Amino acid sequence: MNPEINPSFTPRPRVWSFVCLIHIPHSVILLGMAFDSRFLKKVRREFPTAEADPTGRKRVFLDNGAGTLVTRRAADAERQARTDWSANVGNYFAESKGAEDVILEGRKAVSDLLRADGPESIISGESCTSLLFNLSYAISRTLKGEENIVASGYEHYANINPWAELGGAHLISELRFGKFDLETGLLDMEDFKKLINKNTKVVTVAAASNVLGSRTDLVEVGKMAHEVGAYFCVDAVHHVAHGPTDVQKIGCDFLAFSGYKLFSRHGSFMYMKPELIEKLMPYKVDSSPKHGPEKWEQGTRDQAMFAAINGAIDYLVWLADPVSKEPPKPGPQRGAVLRQALEQIEGYEKELSRIVLDGYGKLLGLRYIPGLTVYGSKEVHKKLGRDPTFAFKLAGWDDHELSKELWDKYAIAVGAEDYFSMVPPKYKAKTFVRVTFAHYNTKEEALKLLKALNEISARKN
Repeated sequence: MNPEINPSFTPRPRVWSFVCLIHIPHSVILLGMAFDSRFLKKVRREFPTAEADPTGRKRVFLDNGAGTLVTRRAADAERQARTDWSANVGNYFAESKGAEDVILEGRKAVSDLLRADGPESIISGESCTSLLFNLSYAISRTLKGEENIVASGYEHYANINPWAELGGAHLISELRFGKFDLETGLLDMEDFKKLINKNTKVVTVAAASNVLGSRTDLVEVGKMAHEVGAYFCVDAVHHVAHGPTDVQKIGCDFLAFSGYKLFSRHGSFMYMKPELIEKLMPYKVDSSPKHGPEKWEQGTRDQAMFAAINGAIDYLVWLADPVSKEPPKPGPQRGAVLRQALEQIEGYEKELSRIVLDGYGKLLGLRYIPGLTVYGSKEVHKKLGRDPTFAFKLAGWDDHELSKELWDKYAIAVGAEDYFSMVPPKYKAKTFVRVTFAHYNTKEEALKLLKALNEISARKN
């Protein structure tokens, strides 16, 4: 595909230390605690629907890319905020002051998760789509029409349409897409760098492809953007639950993620450098705040959303040190604990990914099952790693029929669609079957998936 598109083109809307891993056959040892079957039982008790769906059917949930399970702590925190602190902010009575406290604590928690510049750098919104549209409209006020915007070729449409809209309004000259390697799923960094020039206003990329699981070298992309004075924006929706996200290390100007992809409820958050919060001007009503993150938040803030994400982040703190009786202090101490938790998750999911791709014992992995084609990387990249997301097709099966077969006969929940992504057409496909693991998934669940696909493949062949 030509990396440049006509600007009038409008696509459809659519823990205080590093983790030491010691590989043994049945578990991953992390700082003296084992991410093994015993610990996973404790983890899964934190998620009310980990073992069975609301109808009572026991199943394997592997559609985490479309939304993770919700931790009990997030649900309890949301419920309490809904009932106890339901009033609007800005008044003197208890419910109003309580709502303000809940919102502030939520901002602090998200800031620690991202190692951001403090609660004043965290903006909330209905969705990442709405946050990115609001950002693109604000940036549009600074454009002259000669600028271009550069994105990767594996973006979700939530990170395409906000920028394509500027082309349709003739506010930019080009929206450019960098190529990615169809075999590895990785962004072609040489090609990408060629697309960026002195007229580039924004470089925007996904932290990881929501279809292929391949990760972007964010640090290098950020350097490319800032070398020409462009803004650097990251869509971290798919990646945020699978490893540390450090905006200081990445060097981004903006980064967005959604709570429902991080064990919480729907609703999203954006990190923005504080100076840009003040410098840029979003669309807003006249009487709304003129400064700080509230300036960017359209309408009344939802305190329950802040409470829920705080609950999810409390869960991650617990995950890093389940026996601790003293929670870490908000700020750098809690940020270090959250990094430890996400490094633990990353290490465990790396082992799951290897089992899924390579197999276990006599069970063939995805890359070896007859008639099954895995799209993108067939391994865990040594430097970048990968998110535990796998897109595939099985010869002789329609994607939706295969998804239904896995659910009806094997009680395995997987996706079958296009995932609002640019990726499927690059492989001359409309849809893929996609499985996405999370850290509460077990090795036994990975083996159930492989057993099912091996059986279905043998039946067809």
